[in-house]
Amino acid sequence: MGIKLKRRTILMTVLADWQIRSYCEGSQMVHPFALDLLNPASLDVRLGFNLMLEVAETPELQRIDISDCTEDNPYFLQPGEFCLAETIETFNLPDTISCQFVLKSSRARSGLNHLLAGWCDPGWHGSKLTLELKNERRFHSIPLYPNLKIGQMVFHYMSEVPLRSYREVGHYNNHLTVMPNIVERQTA
Repeated sequence: MGIKLKRRTILMTVLADWQIRSYCEGSQMVHPFALDLLNPASLDVRLGFNLMLEVAETPELQRIDISDCTEDNPYFLQPGEFCLAETIETFNLPDTISCQFVLKSSRARSGLNHLLAGWCDPGWHGSKLTLELKNERRFHSIPLYPNLKIGQMVFHYMSEVPLRSYREVGHYNNHLTVMPNIVERQTA
């Protein structure tokens, strides 16, 4: 038996600043929430305290703590180097809101790239966002340190509540640190 679709035009819309604030303050959709991170149609997110890096000795990415790094004494991502990183912020999306990570233009202009895996389904919860970062520069490193404004989240109000929430079907809920690919390990 198939699902009968109603024919109507309902658009998924981007949340405005006051809506983002209301969800963050009312239900901790993003925690911690800070007003100075709020933009007209997005919320800035900051780089967290852990990275995962490739090393020659093993195919598994190795976790490193950069909590001692600062703007004056950063961790340097080398030319061509890839890492996984985390946000400081933890997310608890309701079943009516999805969001997408977008790299800050100032980070892109410095040569940093995000590998476009920043979609967050409705119901994703209890987790920091894992970022896939690469230094696209050929000759110079890029400084990384906790609290660096790394990107922004654009929130979308869903036109309808999904039949199955990421809360039920997601693999990356309740992860409070940067996470490698766990889906392939579960199916192997």
